[in-house]
Amino acid sequence: MTQLRTLYPPIEPYETGMLDVGDGHSIYYERSGKKGGKPAVFLHGGPGSGVSPDHRRLFNPDVYDVTLFDQRGCGRSVPHADLNANTTWHLVEDIERLRKLAGAEKWMVFGGSWGSTLSLAYAEKHPERVSELILRGIYTVTKAEINWYYQFGVSEMFPDKWELFQKPIPEEERGDMVAAYHKRLTGDDPVAQLEAAKAWTIWEGETITLLPNPDYSAHFRDGHYALAFARLENHYFMNGSWLEEGQLLRNANKLHGIPGVIVQGRYDMPCPVKYAYALHKAWPDAEFHLIEGAGHAYLEPGILDRLIRATDQFAGL
Repeated sequence: MTQLRTLYPPIEPYETGMLDVGDGHSIYYERSGKKGGKPAVFLHGGPGSGVSPDHRRLFNPDVYDVTLFDQRGCGRSVPHADLNANTTWHLVEDIERLRKLAGAEKWMVFGGSWGSTLSLAYAEKHPERVSELILRGIYTVTKAEINWYYQFGVSEMFPDKWELFQKPIPEEERGDMVAAYHKRLTGDDPVAQLEAAKAWTIWEGETITLLPNPDYSAHFRDGHYALAFARLENHYFMNGSWLEEGQLLRNANKLHGIPGVIVQGRYDMPCPVKYAYALHKAWPDAEFHLIEGAGHAYLEPGILDRLIRATDQFAGL
């Protein structure tokens, strides 16, 4: 039986910094691996989650020169949890600024979950800057996808956890959970804001793995983390991520000629497999890997194995 691939050994960045991107925002970035090697950028999920040291370990450090960064308002970027000038298209231009900073003519783009959304938006706007795409847990931010996770769908699979997600919202407001949460996450009551942030974030942390994983979901309970995560996610989904309905799949023809790998867990709750399959049909240049017995998280063994194989593949290994 073929042994499953796992993360490369821990590595420290060879460069870190803060990049002023305007609008009062400065974003944290780091570069690790082989300086001057194969350029790549990692786009984290959420929006609002930030990068972690383990994300560096998805890439062979002897080959890749990988840029990781905390998107506006989260992680080590400042100001924390700020919604001002924080849209998909601001982030797309931030990626371009970082590409120029890295001195890359084009680079491999790797994104999972919301990172897949941002990867698609970036690649469809700047296809000439993308050498390859690795996408995991496809999310195209249609109304149906938002409703599936925050209104009706996953609620039927996790009624116990859904009850806790509903708890901060009065019954008369539960017909639009995203709007009800938005009211509290952007309100003036810091206690209500934090309660809502934690409930929103824990809902995600406890529904993204196939089997319960308390270690993986523990950081979702941290108030500082939850505030950025919930405020930013809710802000983006309230606004349809500043995308036209169905835009990312409709414009998939712009990816023609870009080699790619799509990795999707069969039992991914936040990001139903239907949308990954539709992207696969619209973008035949990409390999499609449907991982049985896997949920959403990138650390699910079958998903991680395929992601490492993909980064190795594009490194010529």
